Amino acid sequence: MQADCPVALSPLDENRRLAALRALEILDSEPETDFDALTRLAAHALGSPIAVIGLMDSDRLWFKSRVGLAAPELDRQIAFCSHTITQPGRPLIVPDLLADARFTDHPLVAAGPRLRFYAGAPLVVVSGAVLGTLAVLDTQPREFTAAQQAALLDCAALVMCALRARHQTHQLKHLALSDHLTGLANRAHFERVLEAEFARAVRQDEPFTLLLLDLDGFKAVNDGFGHAAGDETLKEISQRLLTQVRAGDVLARLGGDEFGIVMRDGPTEAAQALARRIVRAVSQPIRLSTGDEVGVGVSVGMAAYANDVMSVRKLVTQADQALYEAKKQNERRWKMFVGLRA
Repeated sequence: MQADCPVALSPLDENRRLAALRALEILDSEPETDFDALTRLAAHALGSPIAVIGLMDSDRLWFKSRVGLAAPELDRQIAFCSHTITQPGRPLIVPDLLADARFTDHPLVAAGPRLRFYAGAPLVVVSGAVLGTLAVLDTQPREFTAAQQAALLDCAALVMCALRARHQTHQLKHLALSDHLTGLANRAHFERVLEAEFARAVRQDEPFTLLLLDLDGFKAVNDGFGHAAGDETLKEISQRLLTQVRAGDVLARLGGDEFGIVMRDGPTEAAQALARRIVRAVSQPIRLSTGDEVGVGVSVGMAAYANDVMSVRKLVTQADQALYEAKKQNERRWKMFVGLRA
């Protein structure tokens, strides 16, 4: 028999709680030393054979770290921590699970490891949302002193410090590899991805294509409407490009009005189709926040990985040359277009 999952939070609170949890980007991540050390510390300090750091997803309790427990996650309906997250201000202590009416028929008490003791402290963010718990468990009933409760809460506070530090580190890494204006990957990130994709292609002989993009007529936007309009145009173009690339492809702003795409598993025909979609999307008029309407074009140069391409530099050179040729043709067309409008 499964114990019912208590629903003490309103749907809005639960949505906020899940949003706070998923913002950490930690679910299903690999084991990490900081969290494993804290789990071992809690088990040792509180004399428990089992200790877990559990994060409560919408339908499961996922263990970031665990000692003495084999399962990597539990159905939320049978997780003791489902009860703990409904009382963010205090720990949940159950000296004898078998003697508690809520848990007498619980599958982990009546069968399986036959758990008898549970003590869990909620992991609470500043907003009050409970992400999960730090819990210790035992197969024997036991008392839990006030000093032990205080130690459990102290360990939970250390887990929260580790979660915040991890999140801040990931944010800094993201900022270091992101373009501040558009939010796309920056040149440093793009070059790392390109090197990695080239190495993979060499090992596995799988195709990929490099596309280099340069906007046509962008200088006229800056000169005629100002740099704020230019920035707004770049942000709009970035969003349009994002709608065209596939999941798994990497789009980056390389600087100024230059962009790059690493099209994974992309044969030449697919890359050509992508280039055509990009040209159509970019060439649509852009309505600025001032009410002005501007237009730009885009030149695209492509180079596909092949066995005779021996280095990333050669691949980039081929794409650069293709971009140069496309740029010359488009500049002639752009001048004719501007002349006709004049």
